[in-house]
Amino acid sequence: MKNEKKFNKLFSSVLMGLMVITIAVTTVFKLEEDNARTFMIIVAALGSVMGVASSILSANGLIWTFLFGMLDIVCCCIVDVDNGIWGDFSMHLFYLMPMQIVGIWQWRKRGASGSGTEVKARKLSPRWRWMLLGSVAAGLFLVFGILLAIKYWTVDPSEINRVQVFADAARTTFNIAGQILMSLAFYEQWYLWILVNVASIVLWGSTMLSGAASSYTVVMFIKYCFYLLNSLNGLRIWFKLSKETGEA
Repeated sequence: MKNEKKFNKLFSSVLMGLMVITIAVTTVFKLEEDNARTFMIIVAALGSVMGVASSILSANGLIWTFLFGMLDIVCCCIVDVDNGIWGDFSMHLFYLMPMQIVGIWQWRKRGASGSGTEVKARKLSPRWRWMLLGSVAAGLFLVFGILLAIKYWTVDPSEINRVQVFADAARTTFNIAGQILMSLAFYEQWYLWILVNVASIVLWGSTMLSGAASSYTVVMFIKYCFYLLNSLNGLRIWFKLSKETGEA
């Protein structure tokens, strides 16, 4: 157990350090470009660092994840508005922000504290896993239809990037479900966070390839690559934590 905690601390420190270095270097290069939008580049970089810190704390079951999560959400909202990614913006402002408060309340009930005590994780029963899968699938196609309809109403249909719209819908849907499981301390949240991060990589990668990318888009792409690595580690940690409390 002691060796595992040392490994988790080392992995988290290395991941955070690499993220800060990568974002700092990328930001410096972006700021030197012609017509660089300094404010937006810095906001994206700050949000990336706060988001990764939140994700790393969450992977380790520490309640401070929600404070850094709030800071990340503020930055993400600014970036989404500037890119016109309205599904993601709405999800962050009207859902993820209030859920940070819910998360603090629920994690405290399950033993987490600001002094470093880990949350008591649990896992879903087989029945609830199937219900989750069905709900997520239905929600994905509903959100995709809504966002696609909004695109048809607001832009020329020939300019619609359906891959980007689907990735936006996937991120929105998986984030909603993942946040619920996170707030209630279920380890299955990490399967959804992995899907969120894959969809996010597709979304921002598609934005870069479309030729309409902003100067800070690469920062968002890098951010979710680090998120994916942390999610894989979080799945490993929470699987072991959930074995101590069982199904619910």
